Amino acid sequence: MKNLFYSFLFLSLAFFSCKKNELNGNALIRGVVKHHAKIIGNATVFIKFNAKEFPGNDTTLYDSKVRADANGNYSIKCYKGDYYLFAVGYDEDVPAPHTVKGGVPVNIRNKETVEIDIAVTE
Repeated sequence: MKNLFYSFLFLSLAFFSCKKNELNGNALIRGVVKHHAKIIGNATVFIKFNAKEFPGNDTTLYDSKVRADANGNYSIKCYKGDYYLFAVGYDEDVPAPHTVKGGVPVNIRNKETVEIDIAVTE
């Protein structure tokens, strides 16, 4: 009975310690939000876990978000898995309401740093 308990404990720890498609992992996605060559500062980058394709414009469908800094730089600590990043920002050079948006799929294979800019358009 004691061996069964330790086997269950080991399997439980192994199962719950394997994280996939969550934030704050040992991999990093980073880049810049840009509208053509123009940097879009303070954009919001929405993150959808376990997604290879565009989930849509409805930001409530996304699992988390981060804010790019004033220079358009964003970074997301995550684990191995598939993610879809969708950025929304503002560019005063486009017609009102000045909103630009766009996205990109990202696959994390291991403990790695992936550099990927997010291109946004009107």
